[in-house]
Amino acid sequence: MDPVSEHATVRPSLLRLHGICKIYPTVVANDGVDLDVAEGEIHAVLGENGAGKSTLMKMIYGVTKPTAGEMFWRGEKMRVHSPAQARALGIGMVFQHFCLFETLTVCENVALGMSDAPPLPELARRIELMSQKYDLPVSPQRHVHALSVGERQRVEILRCLLQNPKLLILDEPTSVLTPQAVRGLFDTLRKLSVEGCAVLYISHKLDEIQEVCHVATVLRGGKVVGHCRPAEETPKSLARMMIGRDLPVCEHGEARQGREPRLRLSGVNREAEDQFGVDLRDVHLEVHAGEIVGIAGISGNGQQELLSIISGEQPFALKFPVHIMGREAGRLSPGARRRLGLCFVPEERLGRGAVPGMSLAENAILTGAYVLDFVRHGLVRVARARAFSVECIDRFDVRCPGPDAPARSLSGGNLQRYIVGREILQRPKLLVVAQPTWGVDVGAAAFIRQSLIDLRNEGCAVLVVSEELEELFEICDRIAVMAKGRLSPARKASEIDVEDIGVWMSGLWPQPGDDTGALAHAGAADPREFPHAV
Repeated sequence: MDPVSEHATVRPSLLRLHGICKIYPTVVANDGVDLDVAEGEIHAVLGENGAGKSTLMKMIYGVTKPTAGEMFWRGEKMRVHSPAQARALGIGMVFQHFCLFETLTVCENVALGMSDAPPLPELARRIELMSQKYDLPVSPQRHVHALSVGERQRVEILRCLLQNPKLLILDEPTSVLTPQAVRGLFDTLRKLSVEGCAVLYISHKLDEIQEVCHVATVLRGGKVVGHCRPAEETPKSLARMMIGRDLPVCEHGEARQGREPRLRLSGVNREAEDQFGVDLRDVHLEVHAGEIVGIAGISGNGQQELLSIISGEQPFALKFPVHIMGREAGRLSPGARRRLGLCFVPEERLGRGAVPGMSLAENAILTGAYVLDFVRHGLVRVARARAFSVECIDRFDVRCPGPDAPARSLSGGNLQRYIVGREILQRPKLLVVAQPTWGVDVGAAAFIRQSLIDLRNEGCAVLVVSEELEELFEICDRIAVMAKGRLSPARKASEIDVEDIGVWMSGLWPQPGDDTGALAHAGAADPREFPHAV
């Protein structure tokens, strides 16, 4: 149903912003922004990375104070001084960068965000009921540090829904959710809308904006540049409003696959260190020079454990299950693997991809110390690292004050551009990327995808782990699926479709070399059921 026709009845204003400005020493984040959100309205806020969307939402939620301007809640002028005050008003927010304590459980994190939290056993039952109702599965007893990015996103959304908000702010809520979970979230938002709850929705996924949002406000350079009804627009016209030009299209030719694999996993078996983690079982994979191999799958099926095995964060006692550049690498440290030619983009930007309090240049030193000659004879070559960071900022259009800017000061999309650019500019022989375009605007996403394709065309082996099926089909030469700790055979992207991947995600896939359509189950105990597929 058309979301505009669903919202045809005019409702009273819930939130109104007038002339909101936010000025930092080096940038004007918001410049005279006007915004009006009605009760029950699902209102999209569109714009490129760095357009000021997240800053505006943080001012509404009381995290940041405006430099100038006025805010009206149900017609009454007011200032929100803290998130606690915002929650008391009925405003909830799901941040793009998660606000969770990693050493606490899901239940304990939810309790911290509630002013009148019930006893933990009762709260755990409520979390389980809410997760089932909205198809956002997560265990209340799990510690956050053991959760994948997608599972953490579910926790943030559930924490807000448990507070019965009057205004729900969602900053990139579906960036790491599965298609099934996205459908469930949209159903939830429509129910909330009917009940009178307003939603401020930030997303770079234009098809989602069209499907679920009643109206949209477009920001560019911190200013409002337009309004529209998304259902009456096309993705092309929305993209043009956001970035001021037509959306670039990726050019993906035939792969020129090299003979020798740059990455080989030979029957990897690994028990999860966390009791709620996923055991890896008989994982076989090869990634050759000159190809992009994609791994699809529902979050929490072993992708996080697999990436830790490849990056060296969880080395083996034995060296033979992992080969990088033809070398036995199972026991090697992350640094030693980098010296072999591995570069790595983790799914968590802040904390693993970059140290929040360190500058961009300092973060470059952490990953390129020896590969890029940033450290010589025990001395750090700061000028060289700064010059590298300047090149990365320019080449990947990172919107920031410069190489001395702290990582935490960048918007999520701009930080993602920097991290991806930082790894690509090291000219890797093998690049492993998790969620490459998470939270990145449509223009930057196309640029990152094309950069990965260009790197592959230069002979690099690229492994991409993503929950964006459209992204995988756009850039990958072969695609495999992770389910229940097992990895399916990798098939040519041209020979499969989204429906095939959907079936494989349930744990069923064709056996290698079988043209009869017979399916192998990922829960099978016999490792011979999944022989090595090249």
